[in-house]
Amino acid sequence: MSGYKAMLFDLDDTLLSRDKAVDEMFLVILAKCYEDGNHSAKNEMLQRFKEYDKRSYGYSDKTKVFESFFNEFPPKYRLPRNSIQDFWNNHFPHCFSINQHTLHIVNTIKKHVKVAIITNGSTQRQKAKIMKTNLNSYFDIIIISEEVGYKKPDKRIFELALNKLNVQPEDALFVGDDLEIDIGGCQNANIKGVWFNPHKIKNDTGIKPYREINSFGSLLSYFT
Repeated sequence: MSGYKAMLFDLDDTLLSRDKAVDEMFLVILAKCYEDGNHSAKNEMLQRFKEYDKRSYGYSDKTKVFESFFNEFPPKYRLPRNSIQDFWNNHFPHCFSINQHTLHIVNTIKKHVKVAIITNGSTQRQKAKIMKTNLNSYFDIIIISEEVGYKKPDKRIFELALNKLNVQPEDALFVGDDLEIDIGGCQNANIKGVWFNPHKIKNDTGIKPYREINSFGSLLSYFT
């Protein structure tokens, strides 16, 4: 990793898998609202829930998602409409887990350069995910958009990280899964962007990442 002094990471769907967390959250919903963890239509219900959810992040209101889902699959216990968002906020962050291979990669990188997380989202939810997965003990700094008042792709959130790490833009790499928010954002701050694209999505934007990787292990190639 000659020449680089820091590697910055996105959180959701880069370090942590939101899809796996939704799987776990769905089990919480089954237990709470359907009283049967082995519901006969569980797989179909999970896929429909994900379709209603549409991989939405951040501050999105889950009331419509749950109401639509409950209308299609009537529960034994229906969450009151005004408590749905709180139910989601309280439980979902605790459904995240960290892949041990990902941790190993981060640990290896940390032996060579400074490491940081830059994430959009509410302070409460993002901190809950980070504490649940113990990521706070692996990174030199963690920056959450709500906490600092800027969010990706605003270049100021990237510049803040560089200042805290005492690193110049040309000495850093940013790794993220979202072309416009992550890669376009870090490029706004003159940081090279590595697009984490495990699902091999076609790039139909005008943004050209510095590199594209399909697995986290590929980051180790920067050391050789």
